[in-house]
Amino acid sequence: MTPDFSIKNLDTLRNTDELLAIGNETITPNYAPQPVIFTHGKGTTLWDHDGKAYLDCIAGIAVSALGHAHPELTQALQDQVAKLLHTSNLYFNENQILLQEMLSKCCFADRFFFANSGAEANEAAIKLARRYQKSVAGRSTKVNIVAAHQSFHGRTMGAIAATGQPKYWEGFEPLPPAFQHVPFNDVDALASVVDDDTCAVLLEPLQGESGVRPAAPGYFQAVREICDRTGAILILDEVQCGVGRLGTLWAYEQLGIEPDIATWAKGIAGGVPMGIMAVREKHAHGFQKASHATTFGGNPLACRAALVVLQTLQQPGFLNNVQIQGEALRQGLRRLQESQPAIVDVRGAGLLVGAELKAGLALPVVGAARERGLLVNMAGPNTIRFAPPLIVNEDDIECAIQRFAAALAACDRP
Repeated sequence: MTPDFSIKNLDTLRNTDELLAIGNETITPNYAPQPVIFTHGKGTTLWDHDGKAYLDCIAGIAVSALGHAHPELTQALQDQVAKLLHTSNLYFNENQILLQEMLSKCCFADRFFFANSGAEANEAAIKLARRYQKSVAGRSTKVNIVAAHQSFHGRTMGAIAATGQPKYWEGFEPLPPAFQHVPFNDVDALASVVDDDTCAVLLEPLQGESGVRPAAPGYFQAVREICDRTGAILILDEVQCGVGRLGTLWAYEQLGIEPDIATWAKGIAGGVPMGIMAVREKHAHGFQKASHATTFGGNPLACRAALVVLQTLQQPGFLNNVQIQGEALRQGLRRLQESQPAIVDVRGAGLLVGAELKAGLALPVVGAARERGLLVNMAGPNTIRFAPPLIVNEDDIECAIQRFAAALAACDRP
């Protein structure tokens, strides 16, 4: 019998168990989705297929910066869908030009490459750095990329070669060559390997996937000096920690330095896929016509979304509220730590916060929190990551602490 793929059939209501069974049978086995299906959201709340409400404290892994169904973003996307979705990079579109102009006025960079994800933005940064050193600087041996242990830069081949976590490499070897890793926050270790053959240093201002680990005071000033002395290009991967997440528009603003190249994604378009590589004029000329490209990057829909996100983040008081709510979240978790020995450490900045737990607790706590209407996830083997929408308020933070406490109590039993 020929399957019925009519709109009427596709819209037929199916129960959650049936949908989960179909999903698990047909998705590639690299994913293990949690047993919940979300249908709609509003602000910081998501509702599942059965009508249960959840406080979203992961925001699609730091993506839904303005929460769900944000009115200005929703209206802008509806308007754009009715006008134009795609023309390719064979042509400019108005939204792309306006976004380039806005970015050039609010960050360190002069030129921008638009992609579809953080991994693509990082691939572009790696390729640009290599090509600049060879084709512009004339240093054919300057190819080595130095990154940090426990870093995460994406899932494409170049990005996993840069990623300092072997679990992401397993089974995909051989990796692209000329990548080296040193401990994060160790200036001496970095200085010992960055030399005249170093093409670039690639670092996250705050390591997210390894367990929400901030940079030590003064570390990036030393990194900048090492790069300046050796001619290495400094690339900052702000895919997770940029775009207002730490309480400033860009993460590098908290480091006391500026990079040569930065990458942004996740929250930059509020849920529409987008990645950006931002670069100074000097290094931008490592790319020449046809040396790198993408079909979908810079499309009118994603650029329209990014314009709304950046305009919203720069409204008076918005980023100050991110700082206030982030501090409230950290303080609430630390108060909980005083009575709950399962919490080993609380760390982070802005609204990217990690609560490290005793070994073996993080995974069951994620499930227990979901059962109690709180969405969080794991970052590293033992850390619970909180990355709520940047629009959270004090009531959301208090609710998150209470539900997290209940989840901990349910899991940490003698």
